[in-house]
Amino acid sequence: MKRKVGYSWRLREVMATRGVFTATDLVPLLKERGINLSASQVHRLVSGTPERLSLQVLSAFCDILGCSPADLVTTTAENAGVRKTATDDQPAPSTVTKLRPRAARILPDE
Repeated sequence: MKRKVGYSWRLREVMATRGVFTATDLVPLLKERGINLSASQVHRLVSGTPERLSLQVLSAFCDILGCSPADLVTTTAENAGVRKTATDDQPAPSTVTKLRPRAARILPDE
C-alpha cells in the first residue's frame, strides 16, 4: 500500500496569533538572530508554502514567535489508492459469472 504524505505551512496563522501581522516586521527580528533575508524573501516565506527551509530559519521563526516546529508545520499522511491496470492477473469478480448465460442442454431425439 502506498502512502501519500503532505504538509501545510502555518507561519502566517502563528504570526497572527502572536500579534505579528506583516512580513517586514520579521526582517529585523531575523537579523537579530543572524538570519539576513531580504523583505521579499521573508514575504515569500510568509505568503507561500516553502518546499525547502533552512533549519536555522525555522529555529529563528520558532524563537521569534515562541512556538515549536510542530506549530508551524502540520503533516498529513493517507493511504493512496493503487490504480489497477488491464494486465493485472486478478481473477474476474464473481458477479461476472452470474451474468453469463447458462449452457444449453441437448436432449436426445425420441
